[in-house]
Amino acid sequence: MSKTSENGKDQIVKIATKGEVLGQRSVITEESANLSAVALNDMEMCYIPKTHLINNINRNPKFTKAVLIQMADDLKFADDIIVNMAQKSVKQRIAETLMYLEKNFGIDQEGYISMTLTREDIANVVGTAKEACIRTLTSFKKEDWIITDGKRIKITDKNALLKLSKGF
Repeated sequence: MSKTSENGKDQIVKIATKGEVLGQRSVITEESANLSAVALNDMEMCYIPKTHLINNINRNPKFTKAVLIQMADDLKFADDIIVNMAQKSVKQRIAETLMYLEKNFGIDQEGYISMTLTREDIANVVGTAKEACIRTLTSFKKEDWIITDGKRIKITDKNALLKLSKGF
């Protein structure tokens, strides 16, 4: 999920995982969506008609609570991103992003993160220039914290990335 700024640059604000519901805020507030979604891998999508969603919110308190909890989780995640952008270095944010990707998308048979992102995508997730992202990943490789193979990344020292992401 990304948002394009006035200068035309995309900021990736969320990488959705399997089973997530997208767009519910816009349906509930009756506003146009302010984010764009792009599939990074092959995927299957299900469409829920607006009337079906609204009817269930109006008639089913358990469903309404589930929607509210998901929206609260999304808001908390957005709050964390804002704080991270303001207070963490690019290295810390990239370390955190790599661990997030591995945790949420898993690893392949060779131990590489299953979600493959370009260096520009990673830069857009953490809010930095592509060149700064490349330099940071190169420094992680020199420290033996990661291994790369083209766009693929394998974390080899989770402790080091965790310590860095926490500011130690």
